[in-house]
Amino acid sequence: MNAILNVIWLVLGGIWLAIGYFLAGIICCVLIVTIPFGIASFRIGAYALWPFGRTVVDRGGQTYFLSTLGNVIWVLVAGIWIAIGHVMTAIAQAVTIIGIPLAIANVKMIPVSLMPLGKEIVPTSQPFARVR
Repeated sequence: MNAILNVIWLVLGGIWLAIGYFLAGIICCVLIVTIPFGIASFRIGAYALWPFGRTVVDRGGQTYFLSTLGNVIWVLVAGIWIAIGHVMTAIAQAVTIIGIPLAIANVKMIPVSLMPLGKEIVPTSQPFARVR
């Protein structure tokens, strides 16, 4: 079922969201200071391509303060606009019956789009596993 939902997601909006994340990642990586934001943007872009069957977990660790500081900067500069994009896409997808699960997935992506640093994307079969 996840594969079917992922294909529908990809066709009905996921590709455009992922392209947006990848473009933001490229821009952030060109500007040397914002490379951590670019890496986070690439990670979320990959998640935006194929979201069903995966979930977002906190990475934890010793860089909690730096992640929080980076997330505050991210929210002020880009996160709020990306979250608005997810809300608008979710509203458009929720109009049809087929789009309701896609809209729910879009709403679930809002927290990671607002605060991407210090997060990991893992399969839903192992939400408590941390990749090192």
